[in-house]
Amino acid sequence: MPDGGVDFRHNCASPTSSSIASKQHSVQQQLIWEELAMESELVLHEGGCHCGKIKWRVKASRRVVAWSCNCTDCSMRGNVNFVVPASDFELLDDSKDFITTYTFGTHTAKHTFCKVCGITSFYIPRSNPDGVSVTVKCVKAGTLEHVEIRSYDGVNWERSHKETGIASSSKEAN
Repeated sequence: MPDGGVDFRHNCASPTSSSIASKQHSVQQQLIWEELAMESELVLHEGGCHCGKIKWRVKASRRVVAWSCNCTDCSMRGNVNFVVPASDFELLDDSKDFITTYTFGTHTAKHTFCKVCGITSFYIPRSNPDGVSVTVKCVKAGTLEHVEIRSYDGVNWERSHKETGIASSSKEAN
């Protein structure tokens, strides 16, 4: 698989089992439950910027839903990111000394990037000001197994925020 063994899928459909025999249905249901359990298992991912001055660790599933946004900022950067609760994100070493922040519009989003190499490896999104958006391509290879990429219509932000349910991405699991 390209990109360090990560399975990238755009808007993957869920498997259906309505057309299989009863016994096969039980086996498939078990596999689905096992897959769901695996998806909910959190692991530590590491990542950072290009020059290595910014390093972080994030707790997230091996299988994530990432967002491709068409707002003016994301579309220019080509950013695809997944959102986690802020408590599941940790900056390492002296990384904070190399971060600079850009805001615009409502100034809710905090677009962070490295002062040295300019890479945005994470930021605080307008959609989830209580969370952190992690740039998929900045996660070190080996811990992400699957990335489902969904579209976020940042040009029509309010509507997309309601329709996508993205706000729940930064909430703590109970």
